[in-house]
Amino acid sequence: MKIILIILGVILIAFSAIQLFAMSTQNDIETYSYTVVKKYDSFEIRKYEATLFTAVKMPSNKYNQASRKGFSILAGYIFGGNDRNEKIAMTSPVSMSLEDSMTMMFMVPKNLSKDSLPRPNQSQIEFKVEPAKTVAAITFSGWANDKRIQAHKAKLKSALDREGIAYTQRFSFLGYNAPYEMVNRRNEVIVELEAKEKAVPTAAE
Repeated sequence: MKIILIILGVILIAFSAIQLFAMSTQNDIETYSYTVVKKYDSFEIRKYEATLFTAVKMPSNKYNQASRKGFSILAGYIFGGNDRNEKIAMTSPVSMSLEDSMTMMFMVPKNLSKDSLPRPNQSQIEFKVEPAKTVAAITFSGWANDKRIQAHKAKLKSALDREGIAYTQRFSFLGYNAPYEMVNRRNEVIVELEAKEKAVPTAAE
């Protein structure tokens, strides 16, 4: 019994250390920055600037399958799988388009450009500039899966419909945490708004 308690204690200490490390490193990761235009009860309107991403298109539209494969490919590139064996800083969040074929994207650090990036070893990786856009975003915690993503996508659509805000069908999932992070997990579903909605007034207005 004593040995079991010791083993459990070691596991608990290791788990706590990993989570503390994850929380400390989160603050050092560059993020896909945005400006909040207006907050509603269950969602908010944001503006994003044009941003460069590395991207890979997956044949599946199933989150678990596409996220594992896509993450492996893009992580391989930034961890040295390129013509210069060069490591590139991880950024947050990981983006996945919610389409018939999902595209996973990692934001390129702002200090790098398309011309300065090393060439990927895997030909399916491409560099993509995501244009400036206005989106609606809904946030949820815990672990993401197909069911939860679709549920929050439906919740966001219903909320936008109630507010009379027109939106496109360009939905994406944003995941902010590494796989080993167990607490304070943050996930979002966003959708680009129609052009006429891009001048949404702020809460102060």
